[in-house]
Amino acid sequence: MTQLIVTPDSAGITEVPGFEAAGVACDIREKHDLKRLDLALLFSLRPCTAAGTFTKNAVKAAPVLLCTRHLAHGGPFHGIVANSGNANACTGPDGLADAHTTAQRIAASLNLKPTSFFVCSTGRIGQPLPMPKLLKGLERAVSEKGRTADHGHKAASAILTSDTKPKTVTVSFTYDGKKHFVAGIAKGAGMIQPNMATMLAFLATDFSVPRSFLQKTLSEAVAGTFNCITVDGDMSTNDTVLMLANGHSGVSVGDKSPRELRVLFAEAVWKACEVLADKIVSDGEKITKVIEVKITGAASAEDAEKVARAIGNSLLVKSSWYGEDPNWGRLADAAGYAGAKLVEAKLDILYNDTPAMTAGTPHADLKPKWKEIVKARRFTITLNLHLGKASFRLLATDLTEGYVHYNKSE
Repeated sequence: MTQLIVTPDSAGITEVPGFEAAGVACDIREKHDLKRLDLALLFSLRPCTAAGTFTKNAVKAAPVLLCTRHLAHGGPFHGIVANSGNANACTGPDGLADAHTTAQRIAASLNLKPTSFFVCSTGRIGQPLPMPKLLKGLERAVSEKGRTADHGHKAASAILTSDTKPKTVTVSFTYDGKKHFVAGIAKGAGMIQPNMATMLAFLATDFSVPRSFLQKTLSEAVAGTFNCITVDGDMSTNDTVLMLANGHSGVSVGDKSPRELRVLFAEAVWKACEVLADKIVSDGEKITKVIEVKITGAASAEDAEKVARAIGNSLLVKSSWYGEDPNWGRLADAAGYAGAKLVEAKLDILYNDTPAMTAGTPHADLKPKWKEIVKARRFTITLNLHLGKASFRLLATDLTEGYVHYNKSE
């Protein structure tokens, strides 16, 4: 049986045949750091189909508006330009014009159409882009782009803001004697509670994939991965996931492809998104813990998600996680106000496999075991509502003084 090979810390996009990348420093940040990479270019000479998911925030950054328009145009597409240090959000008509100019300039330099490029930004909201610096950076990115691992690493580093490390992954598998790839890069550490579909993720594959099938595959993967993480409960103005398929392998995958190939491709896209999502939540701003919140036995999928998010975003719960205090009463409280169907007398709560409550009755004698469990960097909390078969899994973090200090001022 064909196995997926997952490389969590790869070179990213340049692992996919036919894709080039660049990462350059052009001093886009308000707080100057001339050595920090802040502009990335991902490029395929071959035309690509594309899919994307975007923030549902009513306040959408200019590049999000541009990307949705270009995606609706239908392609073909050739690449993505992304800057860090400035979100180009809440910048009015001038911000949208700047995003258009970015697409026009990169397209002109490569003799392509502006609609063949996506433009993304991440960073501080409400500041105009320093366009002269950005446009000079584009010139350098075009001249310096390449296919090596170093090019891929630089592109992954150039999109970071408060992240502490680049986030990359490559998933590969062999089908009919040929090796295929799905690879990606991402950024995100704060303002993280995506609902798309500040986080960005860019994926690429060497398959030829019809637009509708690519969109369906990506949307399903995003729903179960990027949309199932939370750091601080804040949805960004710039959240974007884009995927490009350049057909370099000469193999097509779509609705009429053999089932095995369709399943393998979908699993590869899901796994790439899953790894990147985990990297984002694990790199949350100044966190010390990552907690898997599992809700089972809910009356509906909606109820399961409501309970998980109520727990994962509760300031009281997150504070107790940071304090390594197994305060399961806060879990029960959050579950109770989530707006889901819940019967206290049926509720089970577990830390890993150790029960804190069974059918509404607490296990006070097991408190020493709970206390040991919550000292770990990662642990699992499970709530079984015993009201149905629906479930939901959320990755959440603790809330620390470091997070408050980091975000309290400019």
